[in-house]
Amino acid sequence: MKLIIQIPCYNEAATLGIALAALPREVPGFDKVEWLIIDDGCTDNTVEVALAHGVDHVVRHTRNQGLARGFMNGLQACLEHGADVIVNTDADNQYNADDIPALTRPILEGRADIVIGARPIAAIEHFSPIKKLLQKLGSWVVRVASKTSIPDAPSGFRAMSRSAARRLTVFSDYTYTLETIIQAGQKNMAITSVPIRVNGDLRPSRLVKSIASYIQRSIVTIIRVFVIYRPFRFFASIGIALFTLGFIIGLRFLYKWLTMDYDGHIQSLILASSLLIIGFQTILIAFVADLLSANRKLMEEVRSLTLENRDRRPQ
Repeated sequence: MKLIIQIPCYNEAATLGIALAALPREVPGFDKVEWLIIDDGCTDNTVEVALAHGVDHVVRHTRNQGLARGFMNGLQACLEHGADVIVNTDADNQYNADDIPALTRPILEGRADIVIGARPIAAIEHFSPIKKLLQKLGSWVVRVASKTSIPDAPSGFRAMSRSAARRLTVFSDYTYTLETIIQAGQKNMAITSVPIRVNGDLRPSRLVKSIASYIQRSIVTIIRVFVIYRPFRFFASIGIALFTLGFIIGLRFLYKWLTMDYDGHIQSLILASSLLIIGFQTILIAFVADLLSANRKLMEEVRSLTLENRDRRPQ
C-alpha cells in the first residue's frame, strides 16, 4: 500500500519547509509514504525548498492556474505514481500532520472512500466572526446539495482512496473543497469526517484577500453549487415562484375586472403576464438544465472508466 501526501503550492517558500518537516514518512497501514507538491507557477524558490526537504514528486505549472486546477493535477499525478490513498494538505502548515493516521484509518478499514478533516472552527482565533459564519453556511449548503453530514466542508485536509480520486472532477477555478464533497455524495461514495487539530497561523489566507472578496466569492460558489449540482431544483424553484406571483396578480386583476373596477389596473395585467411568461420559461430551463446535468454525469463516468481501464493495463 502506498500513500502519497500532496501539497498545492504557490510561492510557499516561507512556510513549505515547516509543513514538510512535520509530514510523516511512516504511517500505519502503508508500506510506502511519498510526498508530492504542485508548483502552481511559483516565482520564488518553493521547488528548491521542496527538493531540499526530500519531496519525491513535483508537478509543474508554467503559470498560475489556481488552487482547484492544482488539486486536480496533483490527484492525476498521484494516480500515475501508483498511490492507493492520497492525502491533501496545505503548504502553510495549517493542519496538524500528526492527524494523518486518523485521516487515513477509515479508508484502510474500508469504511470510507473520502475522509474530511473537521477543524475546531469556533476555537480558531484568527478566523473572523464573518468567516466562521460563512464557513458554517458553506458547509450547510454542501450538506443539503450532497446529502452528507460533513461539518467542515471547506477543509482542505482530506484523504481519499484511489477509486474515489479517479471519479472526481472539479469545474471551479477557485476552490475544490465544496465540489468534491457534493460529487462524492451524488455518486454514492462513502464519505465521513474525523476531528483534526490545527496549528498557529503562519500567513494570511491566499483565498481570503478581504472580507468583501471572501463574501462575494462564497456567494458565487454557493450559487454555482446549486446551478451545477441541483439545476432542476434551482431553476424550477425560481420559475414556480415567479409563475405563482404572476398568477396571484392575474387573479387580482380578474377579480377587479369582474367587479367592474377597470380603472388603474392595466399595469397589474402587464406585470402578471410578464411574470407568468418568465416563470414558465424558467421552468422549461429547469428541464433543459437537468438534461445537461445528466449528460455531464455520463461524461464523468466515462472519464472514470477510462482511468480505471488504464490502471488495469499491464505496465
